[in-house]
Amino acid sequence: MFKHLLILIFLLFLCGCRQQKKDSVPVQIQESVTSITHAKGFTIENLSSGITVIKVLVPWPNADITYTYALIPKEIQAKVNINRNDYDAIVAVPVENVVVTSTTHIPALEELGVLNKLIGFPDTKYISSKNARTLIDEGKIKELGINENLNTEAVLALQPDVIFGFAINGGNSIYETIQRSNIPVVYNGDWVEETPLGKAEWIKFFAPFFNKSTEANTIFGEIEKSYLDAKELAATATIKPTVLSGALYKDVWYLPGGKSWAANFLKDANAEYLWNNDPENGSLSLSWESVLDIGKQADYWIGPAQFSTYQEMESSSNHYKQFDAFQNKNIFTTANTLGETGGTLYYELAPQRPDLVLKDLIHILHPGLLPNYKPFFFKPLL
Repeated sequence: MFKHLLILIFLLFLCGCRQQKKDSVPVQIQESVTSITHAKGFTIENLSSGITVIKVLVPWPNADITYTYALIPKEIQAKVNINRNDYDAIVAVPVENVVVTSTTHIPALEELGVLNKLIGFPDTKYISSKNARTLIDEGKIKELGINENLNTEAVLALQPDVIFGFAINGGNSIYETIQRSNIPVVYNGDWVEETPLGKAEWIKFFAPFFNKSTEANTIFGEIEKSYLDAKELAATATIKPTVLSGALYKDVWYLPGGKSWAANFLKDANAEYLWNNDPENGSLSLSWESVLDIGKQADYWIGPAQFSTYQEMESSSNHYKQFDAFQNKNIFTTANTLGETGGTLYYELAPQRPDLVLKDLIHILHPGLLPNYKPFFFKPLL
């Protein structure tokens, strides 16, 4: 009996040692920060609890507010206890259906392979993506009015897991109404980014909502390499052509500021944008006389607003004929690259594919560097 008792005590001691050893090495999810190398408007942090925290630092120009969102995996949602007051929205992920409010959001969903999760969009006629148009025709993407005045009833009927919104300021009462109905609204500020790669990197913002961060890193890495390789090629050009941009609208000439997204493309294409010293990161509003004074002898005219032909420009204003680029037929536009319903493809896809924009510009401005390249967005004015 005593012998059996000793054996039992030994076994219990052995099991206790094994249990103690097992418990002494806890498995934890390490906290990490997703690498954001070009975008300035958001951050992503992966907490040890399994929660992903996304902060939108610049939701619109000159914003003095930061939005913080918590993404909680569905499998741990019931176990997590967080203070809701610390977050502007809490989203269970991966999401199954979403609403987006800008055509610039659609290419990111398409690249991530989650376009089928899109169930609503304001003013669908502006969407150019062929795959998205198919979903619209099949009734899988619903019409939701216009962005400034979303059809609240239609949105509530869809009950999306999240709405990706954008705003020019913080005064969107429609979003507030939707949030009160327990539908999270998440602000996307991709359009505020000043650099081409900064805009494109917002694909990493969308990715955690669909558990697609690995895919987003790969996609952006390929775009980044393609862009930087093209920029390096452009730097080998020995001649830096001068560039004019924009057009008149009601006697005011609108053109990109010197620190704008468009101006950064021209800088990386090794061109001399004639307003590159201006500190404005948006657009400039100038008189046609002041533009003529600086840009009359510009070698190229890139982006003449909505014009697609020389005849349209001449009919609109005789002032255009005074520019050398007009006389020499050196004007290039995105207005002739249209989607199925007439939307300008540049406004939808270019932010996601800046490498294609840059290659277009290099082909135009430095013809010898990419002689066999076929332009995607920018085409000669007709």
